[in-house]
Amino acid sequence: MIRSALTVTIVLALVGCTKDQVITTPFNDSFDRKALGNDYHNTGGPYRVDEGKLRIRGAYNKPLWLKRKLPRDAVIEFDVTSYSDDGDIKVEVWGDGESYATSKGAYLATSYVFIFGGWGNRVSALCRLDEHSPDRITRKDTKVVKGRTYHWKISRKGNLVNWDIDGKHFLKMNDQSPLEGPRHSYLGFNNW
Repeated sequence: MIRSALTVTIVLALVGCTKDQVITTPFNDSFDRKALGNDYHNTGGPYRVDEGKLRIRGAYNKPLWLKRKLPRDAVIEFDVTSYSDDGDIKVEVWGDGESYATSKGAYLATSYVFIFGGWGNRVSALCRLDEHSPDRITRKDTKVVKGRTYHWKISRKGNLVNWDIDGKHFLKMNDQSPLEGPRHSYLGFNNW
């Protein structure tokens, strides 16, 4: 089983709201409270807040979606720790804010999916809609270290989706048909 702790800070690259309003000023969530709060839509995963961290264990592709819309181009930063040897740290960005797996089987996302140490900590991947698609961008040279905190930075500007970990380039995708518009506007935390 996977347990990840996340602290989230979203900072906008170019471009306090209710659902469906686009974030226009820096948004920060420290999870310094006892419950998830009204800014999140839980699609059925066992998400909880504990000691200022978002905890995830066995979400099975039922994301916790931020109810605030991301701008088309943005910079998203957060810290994440896995307390499992299996890794499986997963975030969905520019998704529909509603989709989730209806079973423990395959799940087609509406977003870019960022997976660090997936499939038993064997593969990390940057995916467009389908994490099992042959066009996903992968690497196998870096494993998630149990108990280590990583700083992620995900950004999109134009067609380029970039992912840095601990200040170093990790993966990128030049998407000639970028995910954008109302069905591709939300951030979701997830894991298997």
